[in-house]
Amino acid sequence: MSGGGPAAFDLSGLTAVVTGASRGIGYAIAHALACAGADVVGVSANIDASDIGDAVRSAGREYVGIRADLSERTRTLEVAEQLAALAPDILVNNAGTIERAPAVSHPIESWDRVLEVNLSSQFMLTQRVAVPMLERGRGKVIFTASLLSFQGGINVPGYTAAKSAVAGLTKAFANEWAGSGVNVNAIAPGYIATDNTQALRADPARSAAILDRIPAGRWGQPDDIGGAAVFLASSASDYVSGIVLPVDGGWLGR
Repeated sequence: MSGGGPAAFDLSGLTAVVTGASRGIGYAIAHALACAGADVVGVSANIDASDIGDAVRSAGREYVGIRADLSERTRTLEVAEQLAALAPDILVNNAGTIERAPAVSHPIESWDRVLEVNLSSQFMLTQRVAVPMLERGRGKVIFTASLLSFQGGINVPGYTAAKSAVAGLTKAFANEWAGSGVNVNAIAPGYIATDNTQALRADPARSAAILDRIPAGRWGQPDDIGGAAVFLASSASDYVSGIVLPVDGGWLGR
């Protein structure tokens, strides 16, 4: 324990893995962790096309990029072993995808892909990366949940099922590992201006209805998630375990 004050949020000397780090929320989290002192390993299917490495190095930290499509289970298992060998201090399970279609006509292929990326791959990565964390008696695991971990959503049954399960998985891991010094928590972003919400923001009626419901009066930005990630990755959260932390502009409180 490092006590209170700014030192509790210092990640210097630590290594963080961030999946889905090439853009959006994952990019913002990776950059925030680097600015707090962590070296970063970014994992994404599009990592080669991202400038996240430049952003991390500009913060004075080291960076490694790993290209992986987490919808491909064989590749996920390969990456899981690769990451476990690196023995990172922090794992951020942020990679995700969304498929929009009414439940009655939702393609089974879309359901399978969303659950593989948003849930199954995250279980496999965490299961393996946690081994060195448990052996040394410390580590931080952070999942990206969603408002749909609490609510049903519209036209996204696979995404809602996966994100609801992520909230439960967070608690299940936390129950087993908190006593071994490994903190497992999740962040539930609200309506954030990313590629995943482009369709909603492009629909005038849906966009207006969503914005009217947010007490903060604006869509969130990816950088709004960074501070929560630094907190949950740092020693400031050593007694925090099994929570799903909303960062939603007050949406759930309304």
